[in-house]
Amino acid sequence: MALRALRVSLPSFRTQTRTILSRGQSVENNAKTLLAAKYFEDNSMAIGRTPLVQLNRVPFGGAAKQILAKVEGRNPAYSVKCRIGASMIWDAEAKGLLRPGMSIVEPTSGNTGIALAFVAAARGYECVLTIPESMSIERRKVMKAYGAKIVLTEAALGMKGAIAAAEDFCKQDPNRYYMPQQFSNPANPMIHELTTGPEIWEATDGDVDVLVSGVGTGGTITGISRYFRSRGKPIHAVAVEPIHSPVLTQFTNGEELTPSPHKIQGIGAGFVPGALDLDVVDEIQTVDQDSSMEMARRLAMEEGLLVGISCGAAAHVAVELGKEPRFADKTIVVILPDAGERYLSTALYDSEVYKNLEVSKAGAGIL
Repeated sequence: MALRALRVSLPSFRTQTRTILSRGQSVENNAKTLLAAKYFEDNSMAIGRTPLVQLNRVPFGGAAKQILAKVEGRNPAYSVKCRIGASMIWDAEAKGLLRPGMSIVEPTSGNTGIALAFVAAARGYECVLTIPESMSIERRKVMKAYGAKIVLTEAALGMKGAIAAAEDFCKQDPNRYYMPQQFSNPANPMIHELTTGPEIWEATDGDVDVLVSGVGTGGTITGISRYFRSRGKPIHAVAVEPIHSPVLTQFTNGEELTPSPHKIQGIGAGFVPGALDLDVVDEIQTVDQDSSMEMARRLAMEEGLLVGISCGAAAHVAVELGKEPRFADKTIVVILPDAGERYLSTALYDSEVYKNLEVSKAGAGIL
């Protein structure tokens, strides 16, 4: 009920008095002022205000009016999860659940862990992250760079294994450790309802018909969709999940859930997250990892957007939907969750084309 109570007409970010954000404020107060701040008290408050970029080449020949990409890799720690990392910590501080001297513990597939690590560093907390061993080495290195401690869990156990490990860790001393629980924390979709949704609305004057978003925790699609509905514009929200682990599709069809390992890092947690509100999701699409990787590479080479595998998954679905007559002359917004640099060691850039890093020397012609 508390979350839905936020579904009111928010003040326009463009008319806010310019202010400096302060610590200890609620998520709502920080979200309402962060876009107008002259400077930020710490880096956790620098989230959001990411660009909305038109895709010009990959949707060639589609029926849709346009496909706009929300480039979330421009956040402080280079992913959409920066928003929820900050939001969950602000919320915990405001409620007295997280206090100086305590440590943050969280299971993560990578980007949320990085987000929590950067927020912890910015606000002075120790951070312990449990992650499946299948996550890329770049993600682990970034977490370590922010000072986080890493606990690897068995890849075959997926996110359930990471969650179990984090819970066991917290049981050691409940008064010392705080676990944000990204998959069920209301502050997750809340920050998207308070920032991401309004950003998209203002950039387009509300002229959006379709939202395409991969689902990890489900907070992004839930928050944005709720915001548009609160403004009287119920967009067609499309959730994207891996075809090799179609848990959301199975759940909505009343089938047995059969989560399986897959290579689309960041989506497809293997269960239905509590942060996901299926009442504001209109359609679920599945995508295979090869199509996801191909589209991610195309976004880099044809649009100048170096993005991750789950970005390719969402963009592939957006482009395919844009070809359908039902979306003729419609505006589609696709969420690109992160940047591609943290995938350079993965299958995304593991082919011989990318292993051959020779360059031509002056006077020797072009290779």
